[in-house]
Parts: sequence; structure tokens; C-alpha cells
Amino acid sequence: MVNLPEQTHEELGLQDHPQEHCNNREIDYSCGRGMGGSSAINFGVYSVGARDDYEEWARIVADDAFRWEKIQSRYKSLETFHSDLPAGVDPKYAAPRAEDHGNSGGLHVGFASECEKDLPPLLDVFEQAGFPLNSDHNSGNPIGMSVLINSAYRGVRSTAADPLTPQPENLTIVTDSPVQRLVLNGNKAVDVESNEKKYLASKEVILCAGSLEGPRILMHSGIGPAKQLERFNIPVKLDVPAIGQGLRDHTFVPLVNTRVENITQRREFYGDEKAMAEALEQWRKDRSGPWSRFACELGIGWFKLDKLTSSEEFQKLPAEEQQYLLQRTVPHYEILTHFPVHWFIPDFSKEALNYSCLLVFLFNARSRDPNVRLLFDPKFLSHPFDRRAAIESLRGAFQIAKYDGYTKDTVVDLASPKSDEDEDLLEYWRQNISSSWHMTGTIKMGKKGDPDAAVDNNFRFMGIDALRVADMSVVPVLANCHVQAVAYVTGATCAEKLIEQYGLA
Repeated sequence: MVNLPEQTHEELGLQDHPQEHCNNREIDYSCGRGMGGSSAINFGVYSVGARDDYEEWARIVADDAFRWEKIQSRYKSLETFHSDLPAGVDPKYAAPRAEDHGNSGGLHVGFASECEKDLPPLLDVFEQAGFPLNSDHNSGNPIGMSVLINSAYRGVRSTAADPLTPQPENLTIVTDSPVQRLVLNGNKAVDVESNEKKYLASKEVILCAGSLEGPRILMHSGIGPAKQLERFNIPVKLDVPAIGQGLRDHTFVPLVNTRVENITQRREFYGDEKAMAEALEQWRKDRSGPWSRFACELGIGWFKLDKLTSSEEFQKLPAEEQQYLLQRTVPHYEILTHFPVHWFIPDFSKEALNYSCLLVFLFNARSRDPNVRLLFDPKFLSHPFDRRAAIESLRGAFQIAKYDGYTKDTVVDLASPKSDEDEDLLEYWRQNISSSWHMTGTIKMGKKGDPDAAVDNNFRFMGIDALRVADMSVVPVLANCHVQAVAYVTGATCAEKLIEQYGLA
């Protein structure tokens, strides 16, 4: 959940909070501030999730505009997909169909031109260990092991700024202008305040500040849980208890081990300042070389867990949630390979740079806490189902991490649970859990009368005229992917509805 922190009204900002169920650790919540937003700082994973994610979205809001067929059409209009595979990657690992991708959008996505030499052999080991291969994780069915589709082209990331380049004549971009609040005239949004300036809205205000900043702006504007606003002497314009509630996110833990000599080239590259500097000069010259290979092309896969769906914790979920999790394309966890984890571990030994890293992601967490506190708090691992899912996802990852074809090249485990017992697996999550920065659902979309909904299926804020919200805060389903693509298609869907309403086509 997102709530106003213990500061004065003018000093308010978002802060994290020690996670009660994660050994009271504070978890980093980074946000991109600049052209392109968080797409300018993210890891560049471009994944669209499961077709059944969008079917569930359409069911929740009773609107076919959110069904997969229409969502996929928008994805195709957004992207220019570059299908050339990295050198050394066989089509058995990646064979996207042209009909599942676009070729004229402003976002450039596809595969890196090169990959680390141990990626194809590792994909073979996954297959030998019983993980199916998936030729295209963006087809609507992500189940299986794939070669990653990046939000990058020719060595340069593609961000949310790209579709606005060149800048349209009818668009004015104002930078260094954080929004403090919305201004209402009665129950109508009429302008936006930023740096003591007001920007008047001739038709509507469309808020696209994200799952953390959006609730902050609304609450500063007097729109939100009345008890919180009153505590900070903010005049209540509209009591909306749902604002800031329902915060959901994906989390992950790493499995890290050093490898025998010559399996990887990471130590030779990351451990050599001269080699990295020369590679940077090469990249600046022609966008090629090692810096377009290392940490650029990864293996990625989404999988189901039979032990999870047969568990007592699963059986106690509401019937609609069970039904969603059992849909054919909905995964229960993710494995990502070749992550540069040494960038995130202080004092990582140069000798240990010859390593392998598997990130294990927990999906479909149920944790939501309606208690009002003055903080934002994702409540990681607070729900019994989440703890069971965390345990079983690590067990699922052990299918590769403990497989003979993988362990034969392992020298030392650098980061791994003590054992495969439930308590050791759960303790590993508690001590090592990180956010994926996929924050979703704090100004949730729903049907009129839904107690947890703040906007309707047309993105209109319920109770405030001329105000819409169009970002990850409104999405009622935390899609099974890295959600930058979902943010794009959310905006595209809102734009489509505005075009229709105002006859802008």
C-alpha cells in the first residue's frame, strides 16, 4: 500500500519500510525521473506476459477492450520488432512468428547482436533438465525457456521517449517540473500545479505518474483516504479509501555459483578495467563489442508449479483466484539467466567473477494489507500463499541448479539456500528478497461499486470529472512479465478510448 509518510505536507515524499516478513530488511524502490521515465533506467526486459492476464483484466472490468486479441493488436502497433538472432543462437531457441509482432512502431525491440558464449549451452541444459523451450515468450504464451527479447536495438536502449521522436507539433514537453497537486473546481479537475505554476486543462487532466507517485499527487490534492488526509491537515476534496491500497509487485532472489575455467568470459571482462574501457570506446564508436553482449542477452523462462496448485495454501484462495492461476498460459515463477549480480553485491571478489547467476522470480503474490499506516509497504511474503509459492519456486529452480549437467561446471556456491527444507528455502527468500520494481495497482481499475476500484474501464477517475489515470497504478492484474510493456499498452489503450470519445482519428 502507499500512504502519506510522517513528514510535513510540503516535505512529503515516498519512503520504504522495513519488511516484517523479510527479516525487517528495507527493500529498494527505484523510479526513473527523466525522459522515458523508468524505461530509461530499467534492465531492458521486454515481455508482454500471458494472454490469460489480459482475459482476466477484461473480466474484472467487464470490457472486451482489454482482451488479448485487442491488446496484442496494440502491442504490434507500438513496436518495431527486429528478429535477427544473436550470433551463435540457433532458431531452435528463438523463432518468433511475424504475425505476433509489429514492424512500424516507435519502440525498437528484439535480440542483442551477440550473446555470452555459455548461453546456448545453458539453454541445452535447461532442456535436458526437463524445462520446455519456448520459441517466443511474447506470443501470448510465455511458458518455457526463451532467448530474451530486449527493449534495445543496435546496442542502444529504446525508451518511452522514442515514440515521441521527432516531437509532435501538438506536444509540449516541460522538464524539471514535478507535479505537486491537481487543482479542482468543485468535483472537476481544471489544472495541475508544478513549481508554483499552473497548467490549465482545456478538456481533461490525464495522470501518468506511476503506482507510487500517482497516489502521492492525488493525496496532496485532497483525494484519498480521509483519515490520512486529515492527519496532515490536507482539506478532503474526495474520500477515496482505495487510493494507495492494493500495491503489488514481483520479487526475486539470486542463485549464484562460480564456474570452472573457460565456461564464461565474465572474469576476463568485468575483472579488467582496461578491457571494459576499451569496450566502452568501441561501443561509443559503432555500438558493438563486449558492452553490447555482456548483460544484454539473457535466457528467460516462465513455468508452472504443480506442487503449488496442489498445496493447502492454494486451496484456501478464493475460487476466482484459483481459476486464474490454473489458466494454461499463466506461470507461477520465472528464471532469468546471465544477470550481472556482481553490480549489486558490495565487495564482490574479482576471483569470483567467473560465475553463473540464476534469478528466481515470484509471481502472482497475494499480499495486500488494508491497514492504514503512514508509509508505503508492499508486505512481501505476508500471505501464506506467497510463502508457499516462494518455497516451491526455489524448488522448481533447483531442477536446473541441482541438475548434473549444470552442477558439473560448478566450483563453489556463492549464494544459495542451506538446504531444500521448507524453512531454509523461506529463510533464503527473507534474507535475499529484492523488488523487481514492477509496482502495480494503487489506483485500481474496476467496475462501479467495486470497493477497491478508483477508476473505471475508460480510465476515468470515479467521483472527479475531467480526470483520468493511465499508468501501472490502474492495472488490476499484475501481469506475469517485466511490466514496462504493460505500461506502454495501458497508455495505448487509454489513447484509443480518448481518440474514439473526442473523434480524434
